[in-house]
Amino acid sequence: MLLQHPDCPDLRALGPTLGDAVLRAEATAVEVENAAVRDEWTRLNEAEEAQEEGRGITRRTVLAGAGLTATTLLTSQFLNVRASFGATGTGTLIHVFLFGGLDGLSLVAPANDPVLTKVRPSFALPAGSSIPLARGFALNRAFEPLQKYLDAGELGFVPGVSDPRLSRSHFQCQDACELGGLPSETQGRGWLDVLTEKLGTGTAFRSIGVGSTLRRSLVGTQGALALRNLGALAINGDEKFRQPTADAIKTMFTGLDHPAAESVEAAVGALATASKISSVSYAPANGAQYPAGLGDGFKTLAQLIKGGANVRTAAVSMGGFDTHSNQGTNGGHLFNQFTQIAKALRAFFDDLGDARKDVTVVLSSEFGRRVAQNGGGTDHGHGNVVTILSGKKLASSLIGEWGGLGTLDNGDVPEFNNMFDVFGTVAQARFGLSAADVSAVFPKRKFAPLKMFA
Repeated sequence: MLLQHPDCPDLRALGPTLGDAVLRAEATAVEVENAAVRDEWTRLNEAEEAQEEGRGITRRTVLAGAGLTATTLLTSQFLNVRASFGATGTGTLIHVFLFGGLDGLSLVAPANDPVLTKVRPSFALPAGSSIPLARGFALNRAFEPLQKYLDAGELGFVPGVSDPRLSRSHFQCQDACELGGLPSETQGRGWLDVLTEKLGTGTAFRSIGVGSTLRRSLVGTQGALALRNLGALAINGDEKFRQPTADAIKTMFTGLDHPAAESVEAAVGALATASKISSVSYAPANGAQYPAGLGDGFKTLAQLIKGGANVRTAAVSMGGFDTHSNQGTNGGHLFNQFTQIAKALRAFFDDLGDARKDVTVVLSSEFGRRVAQNGGGTDHGHGNVVTILSGKKLASSLIGEWGGLGTLDNGDVPEFNNMFDVFGTVAQARFGLSAADVSAVFPKRKFAPLKMFA
């Protein structure tokens, strides 16, 4: 048998790699054995139903019965796609997680505030060169690339954002922020995963994590895809080899009424869509120029959105915000980080053009920093800022409650706006969700929407 001798010339001739060859050899065998396997599936399913009412045969049992253990390893990346490919829908919410604990007061702060002038002389935003916002606030001039969208009412900021369950631990806070609460409250599902479920079925690209690993906010039951770029979601090799391999994958799960069949069909469709979108060299529209790093992720999302992949939820991340020293608010490390963010967001919205009307981007971090500086940096604190960039016009450039810095919370910015109310308000406005749906996304928070959109 071919599979007993994986290095034999006959097997090698079937594909450009051993993996391709094994897939195609197994596909051929499955075509011959389909009838017998279908009979075995029926027999086992009837036996299990008799043993325990309502219990269906597991995918693992079917694949093992079909002799496809080796193939399972090769195709496992496709089996988590829970989507009916080709479904429709509009609107995209993108969550950008800024790891390390962003110093929100270095991005957005009340201008000429006497508390800030006294306790953070090196990091207070200069009144003369900062960008004015509503209600006497100022924005770091590193965000100048986004002035166009600020003037259009599409850029806004929510100050004093936190939650009582957040500590000063990076790990605990990152987990809670991405899950939408504590692990015990959310059963370990990310808030974007629960949100995706509320949106119903969609394409294989309806939930996307841009990066080498899937963001915690997307972990759960909805089968989000994780990819660095569209080229990563492809079958390697020349065109004459790629399509036969895709056909082989589909063949092995065609004609069998088992849970993997729909997933594989959706995944093969995703491969086809990715191949179609990436087959043409991508040229960003409207002169958009994406910076390296964060910009690469947004460029991939723009390709998918403009290519009709129907992305509903997406997660991107950026590190480098744990600024205990050499913070550089007004020139230096943090200023450069802000500049990269602003350039990436500007390029993304420029590139989308009118399509940006259906897109909202939310940027947040696990916690803020303490109000007073500590030498050349700042320590872990609370009361951070959330940034909103949305094609749906915002109510103001400064959103939510603000009670000032006259009374601090143990040296931190007080919580004037709850983090999960901010996320929930964006989700509700973007997708038309009910308050009950939002409460299901954040199960231990009594939802109190903000006045965020015009």
